[in-house]
Amino acid sequence: MDNRELQDELSRERQVVEKALSSLLRKQKGIPDRLKEAMMHSLLGGGKRLRPILLLWTYDAFSGGRRKPAVDRAMVLKAACALEMLHTYSLIHDDLPAMDDDVLRRGRPTCHVEFDEATAILAGDGLQALAFTILAGSGGSVAGELVQVLGQAVGPAGMVGGQQEDLDAEDQEIDARLVRRIHLGKTAALLAASLEAGALLARAPVEIRQNVHRCGLNIGLAFQGADDVLDVTATSEQLGKSTGKDQAAGKATWVRVEGLAKARVRTARYGNKGLMDLSVILPKGAASERLQAVCSLMWNRDR
Repeated sequence: MDNRELQDELSRERQVVEKALSSLLRKQKGIPDRLKEAMMHSLLGGGKRLRPILLLWTYDAFSGGRRKPAVDRAMVLKAACALEMLHTYSLIHDDLPAMDDDVLRRGRPTCHVEFDEATAILAGDGLQALAFTILAGSGGSVAGELVQVLGQAVGPAGMVGGQQEDLDAEDQEIDARLVRRIHLGKTAALLAASLEAGALLARAPVEIRQNVHRCGLNIGLAFQGADDVLDVTATSEQLGKSTGKDQAAGKATWVRVEGLAKARVRTARYGNKGLMDLSVILPKGAASERLQAVCSLMWNRDR
């Protein structure tokens, strides 16, 4: 698949996800107006939508065999939207003054800037709770496993724990091993869970799902490595968020530990390892090729 074809596919799938996200959130009843506006501001404010697309395309790659999927693609789309809600909740909280204190996200004012800090906290809380409600209703016979996979990924031993270690490491003495552990928690865990959840909903065998998860961790490390590099090489206009903040805050990054050139090499090494291992696991076919193409894009990007 060439890059133009991939971008066209991504654009179409992103539109599908955007429409489903808008529909799911707008039809929720009983949410106070200001809270709903804040949730919509952050959730529907653009973004790559990589995590839901990874879930959907992994499902597509594994659902073409003899084994009947746990749910149809319409329900998988709901699960993918819930995944994006979890990601967005984490961004809202990550941007708060008590954490990264950022004013720009996806090219727009962050939630606490557009509304206020308390409303932003509640908007993140609301999206997290709504996400698990949707996951529980969209997983069919594997709903419990689906909630467990994503709950672990974003929980205290996953994303939240990684964020805590990220805060603790600011301006402290660090090494590459610590950076890897932080990146595994705060970023790679949820990306790996996106792939695993797609395989789970397609009823891939447990061993395959575990291997997919391991591949996803390496791809997730590459994704975060690319973010670290772009923080010092890209512009705010390219990224849709403030740049140069990692260095200013003394963040734990491979760029800080070993310099830009070696950080780029490390990022590519993790990404190529994850992609190569994934290519062995995936069934043959166009859907698998498409998934591999977007995984490659995770660290070969300029935004």
